[in-house]
Amino acid sequence: MHTANEMVSNIREASRLLVRELGFMSPTLAGTELPASAVHAIIEISHSTPTTASSLSKTLNLDRSNISRVLAKLVEAGAVIETPNASDGRQKILSITDEGKEISGRIDKFANEQVMKALKNLPAGSAPEQILGGIRAYATALRAQRLGEEVKPVEGMAIISGYRPGLLGRCLEMHMQYYSRAVGFGGAFEAQLATGLGELLNRLDSPRSEAWVVTDGTKICGTVFIDGEGLGEGKAHLRAFIVDDTLRGRGLGRKLIGKAISFVDDHAFTETHLYTFRGLDAARRLYESCGFALAEEALSNKWGKEMMIQHFVRTPSR
Repeated sequence: MHTANEMVSNIREASRLLVRELGFMSPTLAGTELPASAVHAIIEISHSTPTTASSLSKTLNLDRSNISRVLAKLVEAGAVIETPNASDGRQKILSITDEGKEISGRIDKFANEQVMKALKNLPAGSAPEQILGGIRAYATALRAQRLGEEVKPVEGMAIISGYRPGLLGRCLEMHMQYYSRAVGFGGAFEAQLATGLGELLNRLDSPRSEAWVVTDGTKICGTVFIDGEGLGEGKAHLRAFIVDDTLRGRGLGRKLIGKAISFVDDHAFTETHLYTFRGLDAARRLYESCGFALAEEALSNKWGKEMMIQHFVRTPSR
């Protein structure tokens, strides 16, 4: 058993080794000619929703002057473009270009091979899941300390079905906290979402509609709804799927979606539909792993700014 001082010392030593072996001491990273900050900026811009400099600054833990220099170099290199934010003239939306996608692809290939080779060198009996859990928990704790957030243990979370007081308000709050920062959505999106959620709550008395929440016992930390009436006979609509920022990447989103899919299958819906927009790559991978397939996509201003709206459909055969 390590003492507290020994544990701190050992974690610091392991952290230094990890930083060195991942290549962060070098002037360039991941087989590119870019510094670490630019590599991480490209990863975040290409793998997430359209974002802004202020959001990227928070994600990468870089101050405004540093993020401005990084973005200026990426724009000059043709990897990133900046477009005006219709909802906030002070902000610009950052998007990846074809050149940026090519660089991102090379970064992913390099990093994936690096991780896979390391996993093959693990001692016999090592569990990759435990390593992932430990790294993720420590990184989450560091981020929470920097941002003044509370780290909620997943083990203490429960997924409960049905209406809960404050459900609409908390669902709306989580959506706006994320999408206003990441995409620049404003009042038009919030108004439409509030109206839609209000109508949906009135349908929860139907046996073919349901809501699920992630809760720590006092606070709602995630939501998903199935609307079994709005799209017509035999069609379910998966709506308002969101997990609190402090719990992202810890498996709760998959569990929430799993509850909704089980409900859909148990009630013999012939189709399940969901609407999202291009750029939510992690969410798309989750949807597709649950049997959803992209049915169509089209440009639309329905949420207050032009986005490529995507329509996914799941049938029982998938």
